[in-house]
Amino acid sequence: MSPDPATNQDLWNEDLAPTSAAQRTWRWYHFAALWVGMVMCIPAYTLSASLIEAGMSAYQAVFTVFLANAIVLLPMLLIGHAGTKYGIPYAVLARAAFGTRGARLPALMRAIVACGWYGIQTWFGGSMIYTLLGVLAGHEIGGARLAGLGINGAQLLCFLAFWAIQFYFIVHGMDAIRKLETYTAPLKIAICFVLLGWVYQKAGGFGPLLDAPSQFVEGGKKAGQFWSTFWPSLTAMVGFWATLALNIPDFTRFARTQRDQILGQSVGLPVPMGLLAALAVIVTSATVVLYGKALWDPVDLASRMTGAAVLIALIVLLVDTVSVNLAANLVGPAYDFSALAPRRISYRTGGYITAGIALAMMPWKILESTQGYIFTWLIGYSALLGPIAGVLIIDYYLIRRTQLAVDHLYKDDGIYGYRGGWNPAAIVAFVAGVLPNIPGFMNAAFPESFPDVGAAFKTLYTYAWFVGIAISAVVYGIMMKGRAAPALHPARSLD
Repeated sequence: MSPDPATNQDLWNEDLAPTSAAQRTWRWYHFAALWVGMVMCIPAYTLSASLIEAGMSAYQAVFTVFLANAIVLLPMLLIGHAGTKYGIPYAVLARAAFGTRGARLPALMRAIVACGWYGIQTWFGGSMIYTLLGVLAGHEIGGARLAGLGINGAQLLCFLAFWAIQFYFIVHGMDAIRKLETYTAPLKIAICFVLLGWVYQKAGGFGPLLDAPSQFVEGGKKAGQFWSTFWPSLTAMVGFWATLALNIPDFTRFARTQRDQILGQSVGLPVPMGLLAALAVIVTSATVVLYGKALWDPVDLASRMTGAAVLIALIVLLVDTVSVNLAANLVGPAYDFSALAPRRISYRTGGYITAGIALAMMPWKILESTQGYIFTWLIGYSALLGPIAGVLIIDYYLIRRTQLAVDHLYKDDGIYGYRGGWNPAAIVAFVAGVLPNIPGFMNAAFPESFPDVGAAFKTLYTYAWFVGIAISAVVYGIMMKGRAAPALHPARSLD
């Protein structure tokens, strides 16, 4: 797309422009492969561990994971529709609701969260290299922990090595990522069945965890506490993909048709996520028989294998982590950072910024405890992203009736200029959705500093994503009722 003469160059570059017909090459199986590729990852595998450790039975854990992903699929499809119809990324779609300048706020929010995830996945990848080197050396490598970092020098070097490996795909862009996801997805499925066969043969069955009752039954350690565990766990599981629920237009803009993106995502997300949770529980159940304790970390499990198996397992995990990290945590923030200053920041430069921030965030500190991982990280950022999703969905479906004037998304003086490029209604709705969750977040993140937060705020925080999306949707809908300008001469779109 060539820019309109009236287009503001601070709002447009080639990467943010609507996709052309030639760029729309993604079929439903590409989206299904994308999701299979992203679902089959170490953090998703270990999510089941957190639920079992919290007291759930194997079946309760698998159901919770499946339900959460069925829930988050809905905003994925709703927001993804705009990407396919108009060929625009999330950072540009947000301009319709937040304003041409105000859209920088949701773009930045989503970008920072993705940087954190990019760092976490890079840490997992570095840990695999560290484990592999230790296995090959015959002893643990490393030494004393570095002051201020909390990890040893070998761990830091392995983290940096994996961080550097991913630069190839930052340089080569979206098409390289699509090919990587498509080619590795079948391999990941095959490896899952191989792993199941391996543990069944070694353990002589699938182990004791499958038959263990939940701790919430009468007489159990946590009798009567199921719902107080279920709801924050469900919110955390929803939060796991809350980032993708926002920036899914970054992918659906390349879809051939709406059917491709809807079918591909519906096939690729909820069922594989539930099956991965089942795989995690089954394999971990067998490790109780094999090693006398539950091993939820697949890297730890791989390191205990013998012969060529350990090398193959860790290499597969490395490829898996690269493919997941690039698709889930690089594409979105690269576009988001580009949208902050299109004239100076391209998609590729945005990728470099993402990688740099991920490095500075020291992701191993986020993962120091399960409590910090679930209640501070996952639920915390879902409290930020839920309200944004609420605003976008109400704006696109109820206010705009899915009609956008695409050329105006690249003009400060167009219908999405609002007041100086900011839509006050969207900002107010966003703040209204976030505020109720702040006390609960402060208590979860800094319990010693904020010990006296009321029970009502703590309870609200366990539903953070649901509370945020509901409040922002209602507030925005009320404030914008009858105020939206019509889409003037809507651009040719793909319904």
